[in-house]
Amino acid sequence: MLGGILNMVSVRMRSCFLSLLLLNVFYSVVSSLYFHIGETEKKCFIEEIPDETMIIGNYRTQLYDKQREEYMPATQGLGMFVEVKDPDDKVILSRQYGSEGRFTFTSHTPGEHQICLHSNSSKFALFAGGMLRVHLDIQVGEHANNYAEIAAKDKLTELQLRVRQLVEQVDQIQKEQNYQRYREERFRLTSESTNQRVLWWSIVQTLILVAIGIWQMRHLKSFFEAKKLV
Repeated sequence: MLGGILNMVSVRMRSCFLSLLLLNVFYSVVSSLYFHIGETEKKCFIEEIPDETMIIGNYRTQLYDKQREEYMPATQGLGMFVEVKDPDDKVILSRQYGSEGRFTFTSHTPGEHQICLHSNSSKFALFAGGMLRVHLDIQVGEHANNYAEIAAKDKLTELQLRVRQLVEQVDQIQKEQNYQRYREERFRLTSESTNQRVLWWSIVQTLILVAIGIWQMRHLKSFFEAKKLV
């Protein structure tokens, strides 16, 4: 009996460890991309973020050199304006940075956050009708932490640092699970509301058809009585 219980516990521990390992691989992926924008163009991205989650964005810009026919690092005069809005369309970050920079914010409401970037070239006229390439790297949750600095600051051993990473990863997974429950609840409420509206619309349609039928019957009756057919 005891041996069976121990085997079950061991199997569950291995299963949990495998799940954590897979989730760790999954969450190790960060959003990294590059895009092109014109002089007055704004680019916006939607990032689904749980509440109380730190987000760090790193970017660098490149200008197209027509003589070399390639993108070169942008000059210091060129800047980028970053604006972040939460799911309630409330601005939580609005700031101007240089040609290469880093922005940080913490989400307080779960849902879709809008991250927008555009250049300040209207002030410096550096584009000359060209295109700007922006490399953007967004890190969400515990991946935004610099564990090398944390280990040096808190004087952590490798084991202590790994344990801290696992704890923060589990915390981030829990936030993601809570966010998925939140989305599921919102979807359920939307579905129930839609079903209720469809039901009431069906009832209204039925009442309208019944009313039209009664009106037609009365109209036909009065018509036949007027013609003395009944």
